[in-house]
Amino acid sequence: MDGLFIVTPLTIALAVAGALAIAATAAALLILRDHLRLETRLRTLEGETETLQDRLWRAQESEHFFRTLAESQVDAIVQRDAQGRITWANDGFAALVGMQRAAVLGTAHAPRVVESRPPRLRPDGARLVDEAIETAEGVRWIGWIETQAPGRRGSLETLRAGREITERVSSETALADARARAEAASEAKSRFLATVSHEFRTPLGGILGMADLILDTRCDPEQTTYAQAIKTSGTALLSLIDEILDFSRIEAGKLTLTPAPFDLAACVEGVVELLAPRAQGKGIEVAGFASVALPTRLVGDEARIRQILVNLAGNAVKFTESGGVGVEALPDDEGGGIVLRVSDTGPGIAPERIPALFEEFEQGDGSAARRHPGTGLGLAITQRLVAGMGGEIAVESAPGEGARFTVRLPLPAAPAADRPAREATDPAVALAGKRILVLARSPFEAPFIARRLEEVGARTSVVGTEGETLAKIAMADPQDGFDALIVDCALGDDLARDVAAAAREAGVSRAVVLLSPFERRDLGSPTAAGYDSYLVKPVRARSLVERLVEPVAPRPIVPAQAEEESGTPRALRRLPGERGNAPRPGAPRVLLAEDNEINALLALKALEKRGAVVDWAKDGHEAVALAEASFAGLRPDYDVVLMDIRMPELDGLEATRRIRTLERALGRRRPRRIVALTANVLKEDEEAARAAGLDGFLPKPFEPRMLDALIGDALVGQPASGEASLAQAG
Repeated sequence: MDGLFIVTPLTIALAVAGALAIAATAAALLILRDHLRLETRLRTLEGETETLQDRLWRAQESEHFFRTLAESQVDAIVQRDAQGRITWANDGFAALVGMQRAAVLGTAHAPRVVESRPPRLRPDGARLVDEAIETAEGVRWIGWIETQAPGRRGSLETLRAGREITERVSSETALADARARAEAASEAKSRFLATVSHEFRTPLGGILGMADLILDTRCDPEQTTYAQAIKTSGTALLSLIDEILDFSRIEAGKLTLTPAPFDLAACVEGVVELLAPRAQGKGIEVAGFASVALPTRLVGDEARIRQILVNLAGNAVKFTESGGVGVEALPDDEGGGIVLRVSDTGPGIAPERIPALFEEFEQGDGSAARRHPGTGLGLAITQRLVAGMGGEIAVESAPGEGARFTVRLPLPAAPAADRPAREATDPAVALAGKRILVLARSPFEAPFIARRLEEVGARTSVVGTEGETLAKIAMADPQDGFDALIVDCALGDDLARDVAAAAREAGVSRAVVLLSPFERRDLGSPTAAGYDSYLVKPVRARSLVERLVEPVAPRPIVPAQAEEESGTPRALRRLPGERGNAPRPGAPRVLLAEDNEINALLALKALEKRGAVVDWAKDGHEAVALAEASFAGLRPDYDVVLMDIRMPELDGLEATRRIRTLERALGRRRPRRIVALTANVLKEDEEAARAAGLDGFLPKPFEPRMLDALIGDALVGQPASGEASLAQAG
């Protein structure tokens, strides 16, 4: 029985029980595994849920924070759907429209807008709108920022956030009103300036003109002194008025620049000649120098550049008691443009006063005991003019060492078409290599003469005493001696005669004497004193060259010749024995329109002294009638019309327009020259005069010499070279 396995029911039961146990264990293991998996998933879901809850909490917190922040930054927030219904609004918007917050939701309610400004767009696309809204508290200005925002259902809605800007709008409105009032005040100021200018200049013209007339009569010394005092005081008052009006125009922004091609060298010479009588009357000199390296013409406002030079050089003349004043124009080698330099030998300026020089109503001497009167506006005006041209001004000075003002202006050269070519036969070429001896003790005129001559190739020596002059002449090489001698008569008449005689004996072929009008009377005839010719100080560059190269032909200078050399046009000289008011054959005829009797008398006498025949019209109607009569042949034709601008009944502008209309209707090929004679000197007056058809502009009070060129040129029918042009007026 060994080896037999007997299956019994017990055995089967045990086997079945074992199998069941194994199956139960396996099932339990499976269940356990699934349970573990479920627990892991549950823990994962719990973690994700917690994360989502954290995110939701943070989102709610952020929404609350940003909503609170937004509401703190703006007064009202409202969001509307495409139909205009309110989908969300804050308490600020509800309060703005006077409703409960819950009541406005879902409605299309909008506040009543009583005024709005044009909308503006930001670079990010947001729309900015300012609206005045009617509220229970009154009208309030709200500044809205309008953007697009997603709605609850994903569609785009319009979100508007606004804050009150009532105070800002009120400030802007007040500022705009203030600006309008300021502009109106500025306009009124300009009209006031025009009126004041006219009203001041009109009586001043009479005062100065009558003083001139008195001085032209036979007065005893005492009367001459009184008349001269009247003229001096009137001139000083006119200068003060001009400074105040100029400064007021600058302050009002009415002073504009009119660049045009001009000759700077001629401008400098004109300024020193203008100031020469005042300087020479004080016993000092004024001289000018313009380098030949400058372009023949520059582009700039010549009138304002002349004003800069007159202000600086006039100040220098006023404060200088001995020595002189020099005015230079040079090319600016550093920054391009030009350099204007005005130097003097005056008392100088204390260092602590220099920073205040260019302030309004300041002078170099700010004490109550200052010796020189004035408004203290000249330098302030000058600085503003320089700044307006894009330039700069500087001053160097020390007590007892004079002062030097330097102005740098970025003025370009004029286009080639506007620049005259230098003469092919320039007389200065003949001076190349010539030796010239200058005898003078002057701080500016003699050095300037030497520089002019050296620029054209001459060799110059400047000496200050008779002994040095004689030594130079005696020691000169016979083969290379001096070709010319220039002597300043300011050193004395006897010295001038002695040096001229010594130079003649030493073989110097040419001798020229420098004279001021005062010295001319004392020296007498330059030829009799031993000189070939003379030059009037301040010396013009062209005259200097011409005197040194012209043929030497000594001849007596008769009175008529002296008058010719003085520059008085032959047409203006009276014939011997001619009465002051007797017209000469061919005399120019002038129509004078002037309502002020004193000014009319002044102009009438000044014109008659220059040989003109004058018809006086007391108003614009009479001026038009006389012009019409001359056109019809009932009266002789007029060569020139002097037209006052402000006249009763019919002013000068309208009278001019009517005369021009008559000329066109009659087909006159050559219109009459009509020149404004007026105390109005503002830019607007100039523009109005040009528009009315006026050809020129003579400001009152005018200097009688202004009429010389006007009348002289009228004889030949040319534009007056001495007449102030419209472009330079004001």
